[in-house]
Amino acid sequence: MDRHRHNLVLLARFGLVGVSGVLVNLLTLIAVKRLGPGFEEVVLPLPFGEFNLRWYHLYSTAAFLVANLWNFQLNRNWAFGSTRHAKWRREYLPFLAVGLAGQVVGLVVLTALLHPHSPLSLPTTVLDDSTGLRTRLYWAQLIVIALVTPLSFVFNKIWTFAAVRTHHRDLADPLHPGAS
Repeated sequence: MDRHRHNLVLLARFGLVGVSGVLVNLLTLIAVKRLGPGFEEVVLPLPFGEFNLRWYHLYSTAAFLVANLWNFQLNRNWAFGSTRHAKWRREYLPFLAVGLAGQVVGLVVLTALLHPHSPLSLPTTVLDDSTGLRTRLYWAQLIVIALVTPLSFVFNKIWTFAAVRTHHRDLADPLHPGAS
């Protein structure tokens, strides 16, 4: 029972970090969208089909990278409390890898939600991009985050922050001698 309660506490902390990460993600997305070209414009046409690399793919990825680093620091310091168990880079690279895998899945979902010929395309009648709250890109990004977060939690708990559970001295952080 203690283990389940501990996992619920971890999930709650991960969730609070995630909420702050969603805000960082969306604020970054809003900023890059305002500074860059129209989000549906083609960056790179792809052969053999109607799908292309569009600005929203790059905007979403930029927002992911900023939020990923934010989330990692908060998860490392607070949610999983692993600062004394492993080197920063040794944990960040798996965290980034998990995030990038989620981002790839997210980009597929984002494309399905924003591509006009997709059966999952968000309706342009309500989400007509006339205001921030009616911007399809923002809603699509929120949906992507909601779908990817549970997978991210599981893989980060199992792989990225494993040193917390296993107490590996060989992963100790050299910036905090004697901490392990």
